[in-house]
Amino acid sequence: MKKLLTGAIALSLVAGSVVIAKPAKADQLALSLCTYVQGDDTMRMRKKLRDSRVRIRDIYSKIQCNGQTLLQFAMSNGSNDIGTFMVGRLSVDDLKAMNDYQWAQSNGHAGSPIAAAIKERAGL
Repeated sequence: MKKLLTGAIALSLVAGSVVIAKPAKADQLALSLCTYVQGDDTMRMRKKLRDSRVRIRDIYSKIQCNGQTLLQFAMSNGSNDIGTFMVGRLSVDDLKAMNDYQWAQSNGHAGSPIAAAIKERAGL
């Protein structure tokens, strides 16, 4: 079952409902990641990713928590530790493509440590 998660997984968590390609495991993974981001629980997120044999950069663009990307959700919830952790694990291309820094600027999160980490890593 863990091998199912290593391929390209289509995950989308929007306003509490989940639409995914591999229902049981992928659904649990998406819900867990959103829960860990909301609770700023870096250690549990790392363990979940390791146990699922998934890298955050491989699934980041496919997961949304309440209509926001994981970084936007982290900024909204003040989850600075897990947000800066994710910034360090994501590719620069993903950071630029998802427009999380621009979102932070327009939604009052410009002073967030996560926004500062995105700006530094992506060179914005």
